[in-house]
Amino acid sequence: MRRAMCLVLLMALAACGGGSIPPAAEQQTLVDRATLTAQEMLGQGDTGVRQDIQGSLRRSRAVMICPRVLKAGFILGAQGGSCVLTARDGAGSWSSPAFYSFGSGSLGLQIGLQDAQLMFFILTDKGLNAVLDNQVKLGGDISIALVTVGGGMGGATTTAAGADVVAYARTRGLYAGITLDGAVMSPYHEGNQAYYGRPVAVRDIVLSMTAYNQGADPLRAVLMQYGAGQAVVPPPSQPYAAPAQGGAGVPGGAPYGQAAPPAYSAPVTGGGITRETLH
Repeated sequence: MRRAMCLVLLMALAACGGGSIPPAAEQQTLVDRATLTAQEMLGQGDTGVRQDIQGSLRRSRAVMICPRVLKAGFILGAQGGSCVLTARDGAGSWSSPAFYSFGSGSLGLQIGLQDAQLMFFILTDKGLNAVLDNQVKLGGDISIALVTVGGGMGGATTTAAGADVVAYARTRGLYAGITLDGAVMSPYHEGNQAYYGRPVAVRDIVLSMTAYNQGADPLRAVLMQYGAGQAVVPPPSQPYAAPAQGGAGVPGGAPYGQAAPPAYSAPVTGGGITRETLH
């Protein structure tokens, strides 16, 4: 049992990225899974929960989606996964994704295995700049409110006031809940290079929008579909550049603002939410 848990723990740490440049197909798979996660959490389940999550999307400057964060522990615990970040311009169009790793560790009496889907809605300029500035520690560099989505846990509530980021988590497994306080998000530069066929900075992807891959069009379409309506946050102070057409072996592609048909849908059960503010 202990050997199995240690193996799973190592797999969780490996999911945090780094090392040699991965194939572009690996990053596309992550984008496809992020699209599925967004569709499930924004469009399925309890009506009150959906409205709460959609409201956070409409208020957000950017969204980070982690399709699978694995948490494992046997005395020493760790959680980690891969994520995508996309930001919205003043006209309501979403950028192609930048790739991130997510992870944290802990020490104490613990044993178990859990995986979770996470969506982080970045509501403020402070939160967005912190995420873009190489590495950010949740609950330290920025304030974050954690909302756990689960069956039979009560109705939806309003977004925590004053938080830079609101995170929604849907979990399953042996742990009682997920912990984000102290977790670190870091850009995955090798993944960005693989997906766009050249080295490209995160800010150029999500702010200037000078990198583009049509494989992310379904994800952008889902966010545009559920994020329709005027955002309550002000547009960024600097203008966005027009997106470059084409990416890593991808000729052309749909222009920004043109919706692609949603895909990757799957059934999911309803539930309520609980909320926790991290300090």
